[in-house]
Amino acid sequence: MRHLTTQIDGTDIFYREAGPADAPVLLLPHGYPCSSFQYRNLMPALGDRWRTLAPDFPGFGYSGTPDPQGFGYDFDAYADFLAKFADRLRLKRYALWLHDYGSQIGLRHAIAHPQRIAALIVQNGDIYEDALGPKYATIKRYWADRSPRNRAPLEEAVSEQGFRDEFVGEVSEEVASRVAPDLWKLHWPLMDTPVRREAMVGLMDKLEANLDWFPRYQRYLREQRPPALIVWGPRDGYMPAAAARAYLRDLPDAELHLLDGAGHWLLETHFDQALPRVREFLQRAHG
Repeated sequence: MRHLTTQIDGTDIFYREAGPADAPVLLLPHGYPCSSFQYRNLMPALGDRWRTLAPDFPGFGYSGTPDPQGFGYDFDAYADFLAKFADRLRLKRYALWLHDYGSQIGLRHAIAHPQRIAALIVQNGDIYEDALGPKYATIKRYWADRSPRNRAPLEEAVSEQGFRDEFVGEVSEEVASRVAPDLWKLHWPLMDTPVRREAMVGLMDKLEANLDWFPRYQRYLREQRPPALIVWGPRDGYMPAAAARAYLRDLPDAELHLLDGAGHWLLETHFDQALPRVREFLQRAHG
């Protein structure tokens, strides 16, 4: 594993890289509330056959925090960043991992650059409004009435305890014991700045506008039919098993695996089950 920094639009961007420089590429945009750290186990485990690259988004992890006057901190801005990151590293074609916010960011990137996408791996990334889970109720309440009272739970979620709840709040005690507390203990101090906290609440707000993109994401899948692996933790209040099965409406040939007992962060808890499926799929679709 190599830990590197580049500059994009004047902002320092931290990224992780593993694998041979001339190998097929897997690009790994991360989810919330995390960073490229979430792929720290996956990347070296694929490094014998694939070049894996995972940036920290602006305002996340070890990357810089651009002024909100110049960077939108919305899904369009992050999709634009992902394209610029790929360009900076001269990536021409790659498999793309879709997880959490990274699924919407990655699919916007794929729509803009369909010729670059060799395959998709989907891990708990929601793009079907009718399959959203019950945990969306708090955010939807705020969308319906953007009052200080309804905003307060979103602000409270952007905290060390809120981050911890995201990582271990929905799985069994035994499964939760496999999740490294580093994920919130080390990441929260990096996120605890006024600009970053406001940006994180803002992304929850902007999820409403993102719903308008769901039909576009689905149309891309239906028309482009990229090879796809869906590996999913069903213990997920935002993205339950129905959200995974919904992908088969537009990708009927996709390979779907629901990992029993796993939640949103299955690479932390069910890595040994996920890795062989990922390797087998990549070898077949992007080897």
